[in-house]
Amino acid sequence: MAESAVGLVIQNLIPLLVQEVKLLKGVHEEVTSIRREMEMIQSFLKDADTRAEKDDKSNVAKTWVKQVREEAYHMEDVIDKYLLHFAKQPRKRRQCLHFFPKIFHITTNLKVQHVIASEIQGINKILEDIRRSGERHGFNAIEQGSSSNDVVSDTWNDPRMASLFIEEAEVVGIESHRDELINRLIEGPSNRMVFSVVGIGGLGKTTLVKKVYDNSKVVPHFDCRAWITVSQSYKMDELLRDMIKQFYKARREFAPREIDIMKVPSLIEELKTYLYEQRYLVIFYDIWDTGFWDHIKCAFPNNVKGNRIIITTRNEDVAPSNNESLDYYVYKLPSLPFENALELFGKKAFQREGGKCPPDFVEFSHDIVERCGGLPLAIVAIGGLFSTKAKVVSEWRKVHDSLSLEFEINFRLRSLRRILSFSYHDLPYNLKACFLYFGMFPEDCAINCARLTRLWIAEGFVREKKGMTLEDVAQYYLNQLIHRSLVQVAKEDFIGRIRKCRVHDMMHEVILSRSEELSFDLVSMSKYSNFERATRRLSIQNNVNTCLQSITNSQTRSILILGVDEVPNSFLSTCFANFKLMKIMDCEGALIYYIPKEVGNLFHLRYLSLRDTKVQILPKSIGKLHNLETLDLKRSLVSELPVEICGLRKLRYLVAYNINKDIEYNIDSRRGIKIPNGIRNLESLQKLFYIEATSTSLIIELGSLAQLRKLGISKLKKENGLDLCTTIQKMSQIRSLEIFATNEEEVLNLQSLPSPPLLLQTLVLYGRLEKFPEWIPKLKSIVRIVLNWSKLMEDPLKVLQALPNLMHLYFHDGYEGEQLHIEGGGFQKLKNLGLRCLGGLNMLIIDEGALPLLEKLEIGDCPQLKEVPSGIHHLKSLKNLEFDEMPIEFVLSLQPNKGPNFGKVKHIPSVIFSYRTHGQNYIWYNLGDSKLLKRLQS
Repeated sequence: MAESAVGLVIQNLIPLLVQEVKLLKGVHEEVTSIRREMEMIQSFLKDADTRAEKDDKSNVAKTWVKQVREEAYHMEDVIDKYLLHFAKQPRKRRQCLHFFPKIFHITTNLKVQHVIASEIQGINKILEDIRRSGERHGFNAIEQGSSSNDVVSDTWNDPRMASLFIEEAEVVGIESHRDELINRLIEGPSNRMVFSVVGIGGLGKTTLVKKVYDNSKVVPHFDCRAWITVSQSYKMDELLRDMIKQFYKARREFAPREIDIMKVPSLIEELKTYLYEQRYLVIFYDIWDTGFWDHIKCAFPNNVKGNRIIITTRNEDVAPSNNESLDYYVYKLPSLPFENALELFGKKAFQREGGKCPPDFVEFSHDIVERCGGLPLAIVAIGGLFSTKAKVVSEWRKVHDSLSLEFEINFRLRSLRRILSFSYHDLPYNLKACFLYFGMFPEDCAINCARLTRLWIAEGFVREKKGMTLEDVAQYYLNQLIHRSLVQVAKEDFIGRIRKCRVHDMMHEVILSRSEELSFDLVSMSKYSNFERATRRLSIQNNVNTCLQSITNSQTRSILILGVDEVPNSFLSTCFANFKLMKIMDCEGALIYYIPKEVGNLFHLRYLSLRDTKVQILPKSIGKLHNLETLDLKRSLVSELPVEICGLRKLRYLVAYNINKDIEYNIDSRRGIKIPNGIRNLESLQKLFYIEATSTSLIIELGSLAQLRKLGISKLKKENGLDLCTTIQKMSQIRSLEIFATNEEEVLNLQSLPSPPLLLQTLVLYGRLEKFPEWIPKLKSIVRIVLNWSKLMEDPLKVLQALPNLMHLYFHDGYEGEQLHIEGGGFQKLKNLGLRCLGGLNMLIIDEGALPLLEKLEIGDCPQLKEVPSGIHHLKSLKNLEFDEMPIEFVLSLQPNKGPNFGKVKHIPSVIFSYRTHGQNYIWYNLGDSKLLKRLQS
C-alpha cells in the first residue's frame, strides 16, 4: 500500500536532492544512502502489501507498511520545508540567482545546513531500521508494480479506443432487460409509476438504467428528464435544487437564480409548478434510505401524463409500499448468465484478439468467469487486468492462482470487493496514486478529465516521458485506468475524446477504504474528521465550518472544496496561515469573494483554481508563486491580471474568461481578460485563453510562447491581424486557435499566413471576413471549425467539404448568399453541422453521397428557407435534427399527419423545434407536440 508514497519520493524528491544538496558539505553521501535504502524497501513493498491485504492477525505487515509510508512523507516534509526556508531569503542574499532550476546556493546558511543535515541523517538511520525489519519479517523482494507493459502504446493512448472497449463491454447481456424496461416506461398506463431496480453492487443496475435513460425512443417521449445521485448523506434542499437545474438545462434554459436561496418548501412548490404540465422521467440513483420516497414524493404531481420515476438500490426495502395509490414495479436484476459473462470477459481480456479466446486460455477463462458469479463489475475488472498480461500460459497461471485465493470466501459482496482490490493491487505505483485520487471526489461524481489530470500533475503523480508533454502522459494514465475497467467514461465530445469520467460506487468504496494510503480525509455533512492522523490531502464536501476549528495541520498539501454553498471569509486566511507547504488549492464552484494576499506565502503552490467563484481581483502577491503551474479563473469575475503574473515561469495553464448568459448571443457575451506586457516570460505555457488583444506589443510577445497548444484572443482589431498572423506562424505546437474581433462588424484580417499550422485541430473565428482565408482549406488535421459573423458572400462549403478530418462545422451569420450546396462525396467525416442566422439562405442542397456520417443537423433563424434541405433523406446516419426560430409555415409543413414535408424527416429519431424566450433561454418542443402547435397558432 505504501508503494505510491515511496515511489513518488524516489521519483520526485531524491533526484532533486542528489542534484542540489551535493553542494551541502557532508550530506551528499547521506542522500545517496537514502535513495539506496528506499529502493531496497520498495522492492519489499509488493509482498508486504499483499500480506497486509490478508487477515494478518499479528498486523506485522500492516505496521511495517505504515512505517514506510510515514517515513516517505517525512522525507517530503524535510525537503519542502528546506526549500521554503530558502525561498524566504532576501534576494540579495541569493545574489539574484533564480531558484529554478538552481535552488540551493553554495553560500547557504550554516545553521539551516546543520538542521537539514541532521534530519537527513536521522531519516537515513530510520530507513535502515525499517529495511532490516522487513528482512527479519521475511518480506520477499519483488519487482515493483504490475507485470503489464508500461510502454506507451498508440493503441492504448487513443481515448476513443478506450471508450469503445467500455461501450462494447457494457451492452453484453442486458438487451432483454433494457427492452422490457423501455416498454414499461413508454407503453404503460398514464398515471405516475415508480420502478425500483434492485440488485447488489456490481450487478449492472447503473448500466441498465443509463441505457434506458438515453434510449432514442425514451428521450423524445418525455418532456423533461433528470438523473439524480442520492448519496447516503443527501440533503433534501440540494437534491431538489439539482433536479430543478437539470430540468431547465435539459431544455437549454437557465434556472431562476432565486432557487439558490430557496428553502425546501419553496423548492417543492417550484418543482411541482414546473412539472405540472410536463411528462417527466426522473432517475434516483443508488438509494439507501428506506424512507426516501416518502420524503420526496410530494414534489411530483400525478398529472396523468405518463410520468415515470426509476429508483436504483441495493436494498429491496427501498421500494414503495403496497398501500400507495400509485402504481409501482420492483425489478430484481438477475446475475449475468454464464455465456454472456464469458462473452463479456472475452471482450475485455482479449481485445487485440477481437474478443476471441485463444485455445490455451479457455480453461482459465471458464474458471475465472465462473468464480465471478455473474457480476459484470467483477468480470470487466478482472478482464481488464488480464488484458494487460502477456498471452503466455505461465503468466496467466501465476495471476490466476493469486486471484483464486480471493475467492476462498463465498459471500458475493465481500468477494467482489476482494476482486476490485486485486485489480487495484496489480497497478504500477504511479497509477495507484492516480486511481486513489478519485476518492477525493464524491461518489458517482462525473469528473472533468482535464481538471483531474492537471491535479495529478500538480501532485507529482505524472512521470516525464520523452517526446510527450506531462498532459499527454497524464491522459495516457487515464486511458490505462479506463482500459483496465477501473474507471468509467461519463462523457465524450463529438470526436470521441473523453471529457468526463467516474468510478463505480463499489470502486469508490474500495478507494475510501484505502484513504490512508494517500493520506486524505473527507469532510462532509455526515462525516466529521478531527484529523487525528497527519492529513496531507483534504476533500471538503458540502460543509466548510465542520473543519475550520481543526485546521492546524501543517502537513496538508492539497485542499479540494466541493459542493460548498458558502465559504467563511476566515477560511482561506486560516488555510494559508497553517498550510505553508500547500501544493493544491481547488475552490471550483465555491462561494468565495476574495483571495487574501497571504496566498503569496504558499511557495510550493502548483495549482490554484478559482473557477466559478465570485473573486474579482487577484492580489499582487500572486507573483510570488514561482512553482504555480495551473491558474484557473474560468467564469470567475477577474477581469485583469496584475503585472506580477509575468514572473510565473512555470505556469502551464492559464484560463480566464466569463460568459454573460443574460444577454442575447453576440460577440460580447464571452469576455476575455486583460493581461500585462511581459507575457513572453511565461515560456512554459501550454494553454492561454481568453486574453484581450490590448496592444500590438502584446500580440508580438505571444510569438515567444513556443509551447502553446491552445490560444484564445478577444477584442482583436483589423490593424493587428497582420501581427497576429506572424505570431501564429511561430507556434508550431498550436492545436486550438480561437479569435474574437472587437464587434460583429470588425474585420478579422487573417489572410497573411503563408503556411497553416500543421497540427491545428480547432479553429474558432468571431468577426467579419472580407475574404475567406486561403490557408483554412489546407488544414489537414482540422476537426472543428466555427465561423460566426463572418458574413461571407461566396459559398464557404465548397472549399471546406474536402477537409479529410473535419467533424464539426458551425456557422452563425457566416454567409450572406442565397444557396448552399454540399456535393456528393463532400464532408466524409462530418458529424455535426450548424447553420444559424443566415438571413438570405433560401435553399440548401445535399447531394447523394455527401455527409455519410452526419449525426446532428441544426438550422436556425433562416427566415427565407421555406423547405427542409433538398436531399435530407440521403442522410442515413442523422439522429438529431434541430430547428431554431424558424418561420411558422416551415414548421407546420413538417408536422405529422397534415405536413407535406413530414415524410422527409420521419426517419430521423429526434426532430426538435425551439423558440427564444429571453437572453439565451429557449423553449424546446418535440415534433408533433401539441404545445408547439398552440404556440404557432396563437
